[in-house]
Amino acid sequence: MGVIMKSFRLLFFAICCYALSAGSSYAAQPEENQLVVSATGRVSVRPDTAEFGVMVKTVAKNADQAAVRTAEKYRTVQQAFRAAGIPAEDAPTASYTVTPQWEWVQSESRSVLKGYVARHLVMVKVRNLALAGKAVDAAVQAGADEVHQITFSSSRYDELRRQALAAAVSNARSDAETMAKAAGGRLGGVIELTVGQPHYRPVPSMDMMSLKAAAPEAAPPTEIAPAEQDIEVTVSSRWRFLREAAK
Repeated sequence: MGVIMKSFRLLFFAICCYALSAGSSYAAQPEENQLVVSATGRVSVRPDTAEFGVMVKTVAKNADQAAVRTAEKYRTVQQAFRAAGIPAEDAPTASYTVTPQWEWVQSESRSVLKGYVARHLVMVKVRNLALAGKAVDAAVQAGADEVHQITFSSSRYDELRRQALAAAVSNARSDAETMAKAAGGRLGGVIELTVGQPHYRPVPSMDMMSLKAAAPEAAPPTEIAPAEQDIEVTVSSRWRFLREAAK
């Protein structure tokens, strides 16, 4: 037992000595001076793509009637899109439902089935903004019941995001160089770079009221002209700060 206790004490002593030695060695190392900088890069772009939803729906006494009538509306709207220059692959189905409609009868204290409503939602992508207004007018004039909010984007998003990222890193370096010089030193190499999620700066979108299509005999037709959008990327960086040697 005495031998075991003696061995344990020796092991504990050795561990303590190692920890003290490692701590002294770490403390003896000079702390590295660093600069921490965040910067943003921004690229402006004129959208070239528009997307909006088109809903056709029918209320009928039974589900079959609602589905059949909605299918007829859907076909008519799709034919109108083809005539407006929108291919089938850019006007796919987003959702389709047939649901019962219930009405609460207060005098009987119960819900009564009033019929069924079939809804078919199509998401339309217009890759040529010159056709956007024509596509909206075509949908409404073909019997669409609702035209949902329109949004805009750019087909060059990935390319522009990389441009914004490069600008953010360049801005971070410039700011770090300015800070280093003002602090009496110079900038060393980069230690770490992290990038946040890119985003569009909010741009007002067009709601359903502003998308109201012109009547067949009216002129001019619906016009759509989105404003420029900003793609922003923010980076966080750490740089070495090198002190100038004393003269």
